[in-house]
Amino acid sequence: MNEVDAKRRCPWCLGSPQYLRYHDEEWGVPVHDDRRLFEFLILEGAQAGLAWSTILNKRDNYRRAFARFDPAQVARFGARDVKRLMADAGIVRNRLKIESAIGNARAFLEVRREFGSFDTYLWAFVDGRPLQNLRRSMKRVPARTPVSDAISKDLKRRGFGFVGSTIVYATMQAVGMVNDHLTVCFRRSQLAALPRRGSSAKLRGEGE
Repeated sequence: MNEVDAKRRCPWCLGSPQYLRYHDEEWGVPVHDDRRLFEFLILEGAQAGLAWSTILNKRDNYRRAFARFDPAQVARFGARDVKRLMADAGIVRNRLKIESAIGNARAFLEVRREFGSFDTYLWAFVDGRPLQNLRRSMKRVPARTPVSDAISKDLKRRGFGFVGSTIVYATMQAVGMVNDHLTVCFRRSQLAALPRRGSSAKLRGEGE
């Protein structure tokens, strides 16, 4: 067994090399780039009712179909683009999810205009710093929390779709707003040791 294989990981990632890479390289790493935050928000919404592996397999296709997740470009999509996307076998061809992604791009730009960046807005709910959890088993990882409830409620108020609390919490996990790697996982301590970034944003969510 080589050094990589010997590392202990969260059990959900052990099903495929693709899951393993995503777990080791992306999941839980703090994201502060607006375009990547928009990408995860849309991909997590597209995943609703499906396996995350389905979305990972289609991720490159999504980037191509949705202008590499440039929210300004996606916000300009119209009926012709919806028709094009509905015919694209490389993505999830669900009209509600497609139209929601376009609507979310427009709402995303409004948030950015108000707060300067979507990053400033979103990370204010955790005071700009990842919540460091101590999860000893997958059974202890919640599907939603008071913080994700608060974010979901505010996003819906601002016109976002497919942003239920469960989807929001999955997004929080993906973009590193919470460190939900299990205590036995080698990535938990690595991410917990990253320098913390303060926040002077306007909004704050409840503690977890």
